[in-house]
Order: sequence, then structure tokens, then C-alpha cells
Amino acid sequence: MRTRLDRIRHAVCFEIIGLILLVGVLSQLGFDSGRIGVVGIAFSILATGWNYIYNIWFDRILYRRYKTAVKTTAIRIIHSLGFEAGLLFVTIPIFVLGTKKLLYGRLLFLILVWYFFISFMHMFIILLMIVYFQYLRYNKINK
Repeated sequence: MRTRLDRIRHAVCFEIIGLILLVGVLSQLGFDSGRIGVVGIAFSILATGWNYIYNIWFDRILYRRYKTAVKTTAIRIIHSLGFEAGLLFVTIPIFVLGTKKLLYGRLLFLILVWYFFISFMHMFIILLMIVYFQYLRYNKINK
């Protein structure tokens, strides 16, 4: 299982990079960068907390059930879907109440943000895997 510091570092890096990209992209599409920034920061804090709690909970259940913290592709997919579903369950009502757009506009915007973060999440994980495997290969060669 991963350490607490590793979990915090991963979650914070993901949210900071995602927030910078989100505000930059949406401000180019005509959205108010101040409003997007405030909503983005609030959701980043919420998502970071949810990420930390959900990952600990998921890893503990995984370890109790299978006696390992190793995740197969199927378990990673279930993990991602559960995380995103839980996050959407909390953020949709907050987003709808916190913006001044029509309901369909709010939902369309939230779907775009969700799609952006799902895409970003996959790119971030792939990049982390590449760096990690390069690190392993480097340590194996230099031993």
C-alpha cells in the first residue's frame, strides 16, 4: 500500500495541474476566469479530500478482500468509476446552486469539466506510469 505522503503528493499535484489547465482552457472559451477559478479551487479542495478518503477506503477493502493492494486493469476501472461517480454525486448539486446559468447550461458545463478531468486523469496516470517504469529500469541497470 502507498504511504500517506505519497497519497497526498499525488492528489495535490493532480489537482494543481488540473486546475491550471482547466482555468486556462475555459477562459479561452469565453468563461469568466475569476468565477471558474473560485469554483475550480473549491472543487479541487473537495476532490483532493475525496481522493484521499476514497483511495484509503478502496485500498483497505481491496486488501481485506484479496489480501493484496495490487490493482488489475478491471479493478482500476472500477476504482476510477467509483471515484468519479462519488465526486459527481457531491459536486453536481453544489455546481448547480453556485452558478447563475440556466440549468441545461450548468449541466453541459459540468459534463465538459468532468470529461476534461477524466481525460486529464488518464494522461496523468500514463505519465506517472512512464516515469515510474523509467525509474525502475534505471535502478535495475545501475545495480
